[in-house]
Amino acid sequence: MSILILVSLLGIGLILLLAEILFVPGTTVVGIFGLVISLAGIAYAFLTFSPEIAWWITTGAVIINLAAVVYGFRSGVWDKFSLKSSMQGGAFDDRLVGLQVGMMGKAASDIKPYGKADFQDQIYEVKSESGFIPVGTEITVIRIENNLILVK
Repeated sequence: MSILILVSLLGIGLILLLAEILFVPGTTVVGIFGLVISLAGIAYAFLTFSPEIAWWITTGAVIINLAAVVYGFRSGVWDKFSLKSSMQGGAFDDRLVGLQVGMMGKAASDIKPYGKADFQDQIYEVKSESGFIPVGTEITVIRIENNLILVK
């Protein structure tokens, strides 16, 4: 019975360490729990068996756990989780091309202080510098910064 308990503790600890490395890398909770269970198995070996046999069990468990960790890092599992591409979009894309300071347009909705405006048959989200601007009012672009169009 004591062999079954020892093998169960060491086996569960090893499985949890492998699960940490192979399946849920970066969480460390599973790995720490696996290490604690492996240490509990080693402590159980020292409590149950003679010191000489317990040291052999400890040596075997350390070698098997280290081999599992090395295998986990060399197996290429990290390549499955690593990012291989990057996003190419951004906040400053071509939405404001053709829009210039001083350009005249018309309020397509009430601008209070944000609203929609029509410049050369294109609808843009704008912000009023002076507060409320009713729909249909002629407006002028006074500033463009960080994709924000300020009008008056």
